[in-house]
Amino acid sequence: MAKKAKMIIDKEYRVAEVDKRIYGSFIEHLGRAVYDGLYQPGNPLSDEDGFRKDVIDLVKEIDVPIIRYPGGNFVSSFVWEDSVGPVDERPARLELAWRSLEKNEIGVNEFAKWTEKVNSEMMMAVNLGTRGMADACNLLEYCNHPGGTKYSDMRIAHGVKDPYNIKVWCLGNEMDGTWQLGHKTMDEYGRLAEETARAMKLIDPSIELVSCGSSNLEMPTFPKWESKTLECTYDLVDYVSLHQYYGNEADDTADFLAKSDDMDEFIRSVIATCDYVKAKKRGKKNINLSFDEWNVWFHSRAEEFDTMKNRPWQVAPSILEDVYTFEDALLVGLMLITLLKHADRVKMACLAQLVNVIAPIMTDKDGGAAWKQTIFYPVMHTSQYGRGVVLRPVLDTPVHDTGRHEQVTDIESVTVWNEEKEEMTIFAVNRNLDEDVELETDIRGMEGYRMLEHIVLENDNMKIVNSAGNERVAPKKASQSKMDGGIITSILHKTSWNVIRLGK
Repeated sequence: MAKKAKMIIDKEYRVAEVDKRIYGSFIEHLGRAVYDGLYQPGNPLSDEDGFRKDVIDLVKEIDVPIIRYPGGNFVSSFVWEDSVGPVDERPARLELAWRSLEKNEIGVNEFAKWTEKVNSEMMMAVNLGTRGMADACNLLEYCNHPGGTKYSDMRIAHGVKDPYNIKVWCLGNEMDGTWQLGHKTMDEYGRLAEETARAMKLIDPSIELVSCGSSNLEMPTFPKWESKTLECTYDLVDYVSLHQYYGNEADDTADFLAKSDDMDEFIRSVIATCDYVKAKKRGKKNINLSFDEWNVWFHSRAEEFDTMKNRPWQVAPSILEDVYTFEDALLVGLMLITLLKHADRVKMACLAQLVNVIAPIMTDKDGGAAWKQTIFYPVMHTSQYGRGVVLRPVLDTPVHDTGRHEQVTDIESVTVWNEEKEEMTIFAVNRNLDEDVELETDIRGMEGYRMLEHIVLENDNMKIVNSAGNERVAPKKASQSKMDGGIITSILHKTSWNVIRLGK
């Protein structure tokens, strides 16, 4: 007999409207993300600009509204001027973050053109590692000022008449990390970010700024870093960043699937710290969150260290190419549910990354077709069906303990209601490894809704992966939900990702 869980969904239990930018992603000049990934001139699959059309189609399928660029660690030694102008005049550079050779064939203008092809916008990061305030201001002028100045006229001379009007700018990347080129103490970064933000807002007051938060929950300076730096930047910035990756190095699936609880704790701690700074400064505004790096990342670490140490200065080396398992897809789904539960404060998030590098989309090295990793599907489902208002479910679920976590809920779920489209979607993961759970959902507060479909991603093999031409993990429609008198009864199979769609 299946375990039982109960849930109540009502339109009065609103969390917030989903900011579509919560479904953002990330492209860094790292490995085969840019060269060999989104850009491969000469490939029959590429368009007249050298961009792979099959990759463009897959990015459109996910529907990614904003993409962070050009890094990542890469940005802390990025010389943006080398990435614009005639391509044949651009210098190659030693890229120190990943010990690669950057040929600068793709730069600011080319990436802007690509984001337009995939119906997205750019989130630009500025180099506060090896450069600083002046270069950040010059890049902003190049991108956003209409004309009549040195850098805006430079953009026009490069064939781009209209400004890009990039709205979101990141003030550096992971500046608390000792691995970062130009690493700063919290006092150094707070002052630099404050002065850079003030200058950038003078150039374009309409931009939104992201202050650099802790690189992960385990940083020794967390959350003092957020407290100290936001005391400097509070009046000038709109968001603070969070980064977090998870792995299953211990090969403990139950505990791995509980790590979304750690992500929830991280978010709550950052919100509390932001609100402490607000109270301390007697401020009026909330600092919201940009979770602009998140994913599973651990499979390829040994290979990446070997390549960087023993075979440096390659163009687009194959590094960070995690091949994702089915259990990775479940955790990605759980992390997406966690982000949506905090839609009142998490306004942007970037799955890191998008193509080839710890990515939902892969391309074969020999120029073969692009293909979908296991994690592609929860990302696609939430982006396609998770637009609207998040409704907080009242959920009574069985729990279990794992090696490092206690009281782990069997069922994790969130609901998004799109009133305009008259659609409602329940996203749910059963993270019990051994037992199915019968979920009874009371939607009597949502009059007139009927079942549309129940989509399931499941597999008995937690370690199974997809590959080019062999997609062994893919969603299917299931007859596992029925509705009677405003009560939905769903069978959620053990270790499964579920998308239950309703409409009027």
